Amino acid sequence: MSTVDYFERKLDDKRRLTIPPELRDRFASGAVVTRGFGTYLHLYPKDVWDNLVEPRLEGDILDERTADLNVQFRMGKIEMKPDGKQGRITLEQHQLDYAGMTRDVVAVSVGRYWRLMSPEQARTNKVAAR
Repeated sequence: MSTVDYFERKLDDKRRLTIPPELRDRFASGAVVTRGFGTYLHLYPKDVWDNLVEPRLEGDILDERTADLNVQFRMGKIEMKPDGKQGRITLEQHQLDYAGMTRDVVAVSVGRYWRLMSPEQARTNKVAAR
């Protein structure tokens, strides 16, 4: 099995992002797209979201950090199944606006999920750690 850690795609006119064939099995359970920690998006396989992210977002009901993370990740969150043979997911316009993306998308593996960003952001390395 080949590993794909990086890919670039153009969204079609319906804002659909095509997942590379080598990665489609990872998204068989579905996909979750959320805002990231910066002005980019996160793309999670649904099982990773359900098993690793959701439990962390539950946290202590009175913990402000947990509340902030819930707002960050749930605002504009979408869940979907990739369409049939093409393996496409649809990004919402508000997500593209948030991440400063138009038609071109750069995707980089961040372990068990993907960071989606504009090519400009990827080139200027504005996503470097703070």
